[in-house]
Amino acid sequence: MYLSPFSLLTLLNLASSHAYGAVIPQRKSPYLPVPFQLGRRVTAGAYTITADDSNQTQRLEAINATRAGFLYGPAVGGGPFYPAGPVGNLTASEDSAALDADEEAEDFGDLSTLESYVQLYDNEWTHSLPNGPAPGILTNYTQDLVFSMERLANSPFAVRRLNPSSDSLPFQVEDSIAQNVSGLTLESLFSAGRLFYVDHTDIGTLPTNGRYTAATDAYFVIDATSGDFLPLAIRTGVGADLIYTPTDKADDWLLAKIMFNANDLFFAQFNHLAATHMVVQITWMAAIRSLSTEHPVYAIFDRLAYETFGIQPIAAAMLFAPGAAIDEIFPVSGTTAQNYASDLYFNGKGNFQANYFLTDLQNRGLINSTIGPELTHFPFYEDAAVIYNAVETFMTTFVDSYYTTDSAVAADTELQNWAEEANGPAEAMGFPTTISDKATLKDQNKTESMLISLINTQAHLVTSAHHSVNTNQLESLSLTLPFHPAALYAPIPTTKGNTSVVSFLPPFEQSDAQIFVSAGFSRPLLAGTNRSLLHMFDDESMLNLMNEETAEAAATFKSTMQAFSDVVAARTFDAEGLCQGMPFVWQALDPNVAPYSSAI
Repeated sequence: MYLSPFSLLTLLNLASSHAYGAVIPQRKSPYLPVPFQLGRRVTAGAYTITADDSNQTQRLEAINATRAGFLYGPAVGGGPFYPAGPVGNLTASEDSAALDADEEAEDFGDLSTLESYVQLYDNEWTHSLPNGPAPGILTNYTQDLVFSMERLANSPFAVRRLNPSSDSLPFQVEDSIAQNVSGLTLESLFSAGRLFYVDHTDIGTLPTNGRYTAATDAYFVIDATSGDFLPLAIRTGVGADLIYTPTDKADDWLLAKIMFNANDLFFAQFNHLAATHMVVQITWMAAIRSLSTEHPVYAIFDRLAYETFGIQPIAAAMLFAPGAAIDEIFPVSGTTAQNYASDLYFNGKGNFQANYFLTDLQNRGLINSTIGPELTHFPFYEDAAVIYNAVETFMTTFVDSYYTTDSAVAADTELQNWAEEANGPAEAMGFPTTISDKATLKDQNKTESMLISLINTQAHLVTSAHHSVNTNQLESLSLTLPFHPAALYAPIPTTKGNTSVVSFLPPFEQSDAQIFVSAGFSRPLLAGTNRSLLHMFDDESMLNLMNEETAEAAATFKSTMQAFSDVVAARTFDAEGLCQGMPFVWQALDPNVAPYSSAI
């Protein structure tokens, strides 16, 4: 079945009303004192932390009313609980309606050679992709540096450095080949902390739908001479379990990289569901049932959680339903993909503290490594760190302005109820058991129970962690053909000597469907609007009820993000044909283009 624009929009409309009846308008300020309406504040005064509220009885009654009407229901689209009850259904419907409105606003032959796949983008998809694919991705995709640097830019969540004190070598590469490629033997690379690994072998256990997939794992290295991050070897993981290297014939090596990309794309997309959407969803649900709408932390989370509960119904209908996007372009069924995402969530990717920005990168040996050299270029970290640090600066001022001491944080019963709720009825994984101080992860001798880092992590998950692999990134880079097919259309080779990479690529109908599906996740109309990351805290109705320090911090954040946007927007190739050490230009985290929430 070809996924036509009509059929996709039909799925989106189904998603927006999934299980909730009629769609209603999104929540807007000022909030009205109507019972069982989430977010409608019961007073017109400024936000206050628990201890400073003069009407504790009314505040507690409002929280209890929300708890009675906002319940934990069965998962939708896999993963954790989904909102249920009168308040939960209403809230989910509002988010779905807002997300559906975004979708409607966006409205979005012969393939016998690799070049013909590139031509699919000529003067096409100008609405969803007004600036075209990422510069360099359609012209330089055969370069090894494109392939390797994608692991450090638009798909940075699978790669890790192998540690000789705790890891073993997953497979062998002949010394002569390793030396030819990197200047060192495999064992020398390993012992020197220069060897990196990506493992997608679990994909080989999934039942397929008639298309084909490998189950690859791969080595990457920091080159001993150039310092570049480069590929060393790719193992297919199925059939003859061939190991490909850059010393193979060009077509064989290109095919190996394409096979890996298909696996990596599959992991990246369903990992992003597990590690961003699902984590944000259950954290927000616990907050809704614990924090008063009068609480300033509630206000910040409400801002970051825009459209959160619209995502899983969209995924259930647009991605996982029979005949929907997964069935159309991937090698497995929608049900299989949904189960894969859920398995990722419940087996580590849904752990809140493991998703702390710096913690995750350090645990994988990508920053502050105790072995081996640092990465010369790490575009995802370089860009995400600017945003993370700016958010942290805002959050520090915000938290300090409401809590003068750590003991004041520990004494806030609503915050402690939130931690208890998350670890209890919500069954959130890895959420702090207490929220006992203000500090950040940068402070020495602190545990991971600090309020600033907790809020900053939620902001990181809905922005940098999400938009680096999804949103506009899919159509402009991660799903571009011919280098990134969602599935293979010929059996995985059992011998080398391939002479036709094209035979493994999707035919025209599936290629068009793949681009169309990726276009459905793009949000070009949000660029330059108050929905962009630049405006994350720039909400007049919210700031009018915050204190002066928070309003000033929001203005500082906005100016910092504008300056960073100017840098990202101006990126181009240097004299060596590189940008951030890559043969393509990566601009996914431009704060004036990327949304301030996980918009899809």
